[in-house]
Amino acid sequence: MQKTTLISIDSPDMRHAGRDVLSLALMDARNQTLHLLGEYEKVLAEVNFEVPCVPELNPPLWELGHIGWFAEWWISRNLQRHLGRRADPTATRLASIEPGADGWYNSSLVAHDTRWSLELPGVDDIRRYLLDTLESNLELLEKTPDEDDALYFYRLSLFHEDMHGEAWVYMAQTLGLPLQVAMPGPMPTSAPLLVPATRWSLGVGDAGGFSFDNERPANVVSVPEFEIDAQALNWSQFVEFVDDGGYDREELWHPLGWRWLQHKNAEDGRRGPAYVEQIGVARFGGAAAVLQTRFGRSMRMLGGQPVMHVSWWEADAWCRWAGRRLPAEVEWEVAAHMAARRGFKWGDVWEWTGTTFRGYPGFTADPYRDYSQPWFGTHKVLRGASFATRSRMKHLKYRNYFLPERDDIFVGFRSCAV
Repeated sequence: MQKTTLISIDSPDMRHAGRDVLSLALMDARNQTLHLLGEYEKVLAEVNFEVPCVPELNPPLWELGHIGWFAEWWISRNLQRHLGRRADPTATRLASIEPGADGWYNSSLVAHDTRWSLELPGVDDIRRYLLDTLESNLELLEKTPDEDDALYFYRLSLFHEDMHGEAWVYMAQTLGLPLQVAMPGPMPTSAPLLVPATRWSLGVGDAGGFSFDNERPANVVSVPEFEIDAQALNWSQFVEFVDDGGYDREELWHPLGWRWLQHKNAEDGRRGPAYVEQIGVARFGGAAAVLQTRFGRSMRMLGGQPVMHVSWWEADAWCRWAGRRLPAEVEWEVAAHMAARRGFKWGDVWEWTGTTFRGYPGFTADPYRDYSQPWFGTHKVLRGASFATRSRMKHLKYRNYFLPERDDIFVGFRSCAV
């Protein structure tokens, strides 16, 4: 039986939540999805939610339908849902309550660029689909045993919706929509932290509850002593790199990063992180002078605020310039656990690590086969969370991952001594 009486619906402990709390969290996630839809409607309803076809975005109505489809596919249509991770992903499904759903919203079969040419239902029909699928899933959950296998797909559906909720927020940033969110403020810069050598269990063991497949199995690794920044890099620190010609010095860049930068230069004269209109050292006083567009508004960044919207290539180039390096993901995790009381701060921005995304030794894919394995070897691991991440997603074992050129997400970095 799951112990749920003290679990908040917006706590990382939701990985262990039982049926009753999980039911509340699923309703909370759907309410958040519908709230974000309402914000988008204010701006995009008149153009039928049309947005540019670019690699970083999905059509908003497709994104909305996909959230409902995913939950329906893995829960109410899945006759093996009680088996959890042992379920056969190829088993025959029940029919959807929306006859065209599989042809519209199955992300494994519908290519990214194709999503712009689909004749999707209108927003009211998709909203109704979201409510109907949630209702049927909650009815099934009432009869589900409080056991990890039986609850696996409900938990997966919850976290999947939370991920797409954050995607809605960074899509609003990309589109310049006036979304009202609380963004990170300045933080005093603390001295780097020395973390002693240790043997660390990287990954999640068999203690029960939910985990993503790329977090398993646990492997004990030896971690030498290392020095790591106490917080993510701020604008004052990054501006020094820009002012020293960092965007013009090829020797500071990985060859593929330099190629990426030249492409960006040709597009928009790239001389700073994404959405930056102005960056440099102020003429008087020497302070950082940064203007960055946030949700359609030009805002002056304070020197102590974390750098945001940097690609992995930019983070790597800054580290080369500073004579430092990006932390390995195991170093980030060790520091977050062992140095929290000594000032290790995280959670305002996602943080690039120096680790290429791969499965841990002994990795086995879960039924949702497209979640991890297709991205091994091409993506970089990010750790932590951002201001737009739901608190229940802020787990120290969670591995995020993106291509190194992605800078539209709410991402920064910290560094380690070489």
